[in-house]
Amino acid sequence: MGLEALIFLSSGLFMGWSLGANDAANIFGTAVGTRMVRFRTAACVISIFVLLGAVFGGIGTTEGLGALGTVNALPGSFVVSFAAGFTVMWMTRFGLPVSTTQAIVGSIVGWNLYSGNPTDMSVLSRIALTWVAGPLLAALCAVPLYLIIRRVIEHTSIHLIWIDRYTRIALVVAGAFGAYSLGKNNIANVMGVFVSSFPVEGTYLFGIWIPGFQLLFLLGGIAIAAGVFTFSKRVMMTVGKELFELSPITAFIVILSTALVLFLFASQGLHDWLVQRGLPALPLVPVSQSQGCVGAVLGISLAKGGRNINIRLLRNIVVGWAATPAAAAVLSFILLFFMEHIFLQQVYY
Repeated sequence: MGLEALIFLSSGLFMGWSLGANDAANIFGTAVGTRMVRFRTAACVISIFVLLGAVFGGIGTTEGLGALGTVNALPGSFVVSFAAGFTVMWMTRFGLPVSTTQAIVGSIVGWNLYSGNPTDMSVLSRIALTWVAGPLLAALCAVPLYLIIRRVIEHTSIHLIWIDRYTRIALVVAGAFGAYSLGKNNIANVMGVFVSSFPVEGTYLFGIWIPGFQLLFLLGGIAIAAGVFTFSKRVMMTVGKELFELSPITAFIVILSTALVLFLFASQGLHDWLVQRGLPALPLVPVSQSQGCVGAVLGISLAKGGRNINIRLLRNIVVGWAATPAAAAVLSFILLFFMEHIFLQQVYY
């Protein structure tokens, strides 16, 4: 792997860092916001399980994202990934939990427009539909979970100390599942645009054969972990405290609901099982961790009567969701022009 190739790959690592700073923060945002789990503990759990999910389960959503547009030149992949990561970084600076999925989709559309490749509108529509279906499905998961758990607590005589202890354990377990689901679902946002343009030879690691694409996913997972440790705490506090005040138990419900949504949209086994039986299946595409988290939070608040929602912050988050793909597409198009005409790099074939 030459120095030039590593330089071009750096934007994918930057995108992974941005995802770790933003989307990964939402896994434990509610738990850290309620002070049930320490930030350092949350960051360690996320780092371990996001790596496992990325390496062993990330190929399904990568293929789904590739159907939107296959970036076939390494300088083009660099620009597409950088534009998405830069967009997410600026949204993160404002403390807004935006969608890295929307950012990378917008960047790929910008590359399609610049290169003259047609954008498959059916694929784009299917991905865009998840931007509505993701938070809605998370809300639909959160409401019955909240009602069931509340009923169980009301009809049991468990001491408050034990409830607190069980809740802390449940938060960590749910967070581990959430991190695994995030890596499995969202590694496509980090390294998906490099799979075709940056072929990597496989290798043996501890006696196990690792294909080249999994090595890319491993690097992306490490970058996500770096983002979690360095810049995610502010977004954790935004989701965990400012949008809607959560109790430790409702924090667990938010994490679990969001993780279920990401897992369902990345489960190739479930997808194939449903298709083989002629049943409708969820598309294998990356969905937004932050959108799912916000949807779950709103679901719980509605189950409580819709009180105490920070409407102003919610409005700003929705505006950020709408602006992210458009900004990423425009930035991608502009940077591709500079890469080709100023730096004389071929950005597409």
